[in-house]
Amino acid sequence: MSLIRIAFSLVLLLAVAESAAATRSPSAFVQNAIYSNRITIFSKSYCPYCMRAKGIFKDLNENPYVVELDLREDGREIQGVLLDLVGRNTVPQVFVNGHHVGGSDDTKSALSNGQLKKLLGKIQSQ
Repeated sequence: MSLIRIAFSLVLLLAVAESAAATRSPSAFVQNAIYSNRITIFSKSYCPYCMRAKGIFKDLNENPYVVELDLREDGREIQGVLLDLVGRNTVPQVFVNGHHVGGSDDTKSALSNGQLKKLLGKIQSQ
């Protein structure tokens, strides 16, 4: 009877561990980051283009969720997921309300043409 209990406990423990590992996969992390935050920027801490994208949101008094890929052990894997998702493996990659804006130049352009403020809900669509 106690062997059955031990075996059941081990199976349960392995199932919980496998489930926890799956939720921490780079793909799950990226999806969660994009859809759980109003603004998400996948960045590298030393990248001047990333600094420019982050500066755009600072100037708008927005506080984006920033993922510094160079400071994470799984940064390369996350970058691979982004390549699969948006067709680019460069940084920054900016998402607003689940919508892919693009890189630094794309974000600057979206600011200039009013699209960024529309995505942020700061102006009404016409």
